[in-house]
Amino acid sequence: MAVERVAVLGAGSWGTTFAKVVADSGPDVALWARREEVASAITATRTNPDYLPGVSLPANLVATSDPAKALDGAQAVILAVPSQTLRANLTGWRDLLPADATLVSLAKGVELGTLKRMSEVIREVAAVDESQVAVVSGPNLAKEIAAEQPTATVIACTDHDRAVDLQHACSNSYFRPYTNTDVVGCELGGACKNVIALACGMAAGLGFGDNTMASIITRGLAETARLGAALGADPLTFAGLAGLGDLVATCASPLSRNRSFGERLGRGESLAQAQEATHGQVAEGVKSCSSIRSLAAQVGVDMPITDGVHMVCHDGLSARDLGAALLGRERKAERQ
Repeated sequence: MAVERVAVLGAGSWGTTFAKVVADSGPDVALWARREEVASAITATRTNPDYLPGVSLPANLVATSDPAKALDGAQAVILAVPSQTLRANLTGWRDLLPADATLVSLAKGVELGTLKRMSEVIREVAAVDESQVAVVSGPNLAKEIAAEQPTATVIACTDHDRAVDLQHACSNSYFRPYTNTDVVGCELGGACKNVIALACGMAAGLGFGDNTMASIITRGLAETARLGAALGADPLTFAGLAGLGDLVATCASPLSRNRSFGERLGRGESLAQAQEATHGQVAEGVKSCSSIRSLAAQVGVDMPITDGVHMVCHDGLSARDLGAALLGRERKAERQ
């Protein structure tokens, strides 16, 4: 079924960018903003000056602060809110959701406390079958996509036909989506890469170079794949866009909030100082490192980089001491 009307709930940089992607692909888009002044600014200027300044938004994209208006008649609902606030937000929207709309998560994380992936949170709160829930994951730095630089992504859904419908709804000259039915693998790749990017940022803040970065990325991918295997993911997913592709972009780019936040920690700033320097925003990986660590412990998977990032962010370990601890671990075969 052709997707002709889409609601995007969340008008931050990634939500606004994805709304632009969909509108540029043809469907009409309603973008919900929490603050009325953001919605009004988008309507008046055709830009989002707070979160995506200087980027012109298509005419078939309308903004509103009324979730009922945004959701009215939507065939796909894009959830573009942070992972740790998804449950609360979706609970407020639940009664407004169109009955058969595909619910799509842009968030990349694991919920604190419940240790649920975002698709699991959506299924629980909205009381829908897993076939109605999709996730988007890949090397998707919002600023580059908003500038219409070419990129690819993955749309994962256990219902292949729904994934194809979404694929058609967000395909255009600069954004190429692929489909996948491995929701578990795509979500874990997206969540874990934020944590590994924090580690890469710490290494950069300590002055280390490309060998160190390549080592962290590779070993980070290995521990992500171990967790995925324990939870039933397809190992090949981690070699694709939602695995290696997203990991490289997030670990290497100065546009990555997680990489930049980690770099501040590597230079010796405290978590509070790094947060203040980023205008009160905390990188997703700062919270996800704790939930991913707990999830790994629950299924008996060793994730030393994730453990270390958690200790730097929450237990007072210095980034330099983390490096020494990782290098001093027991020696083993690469595939262990």
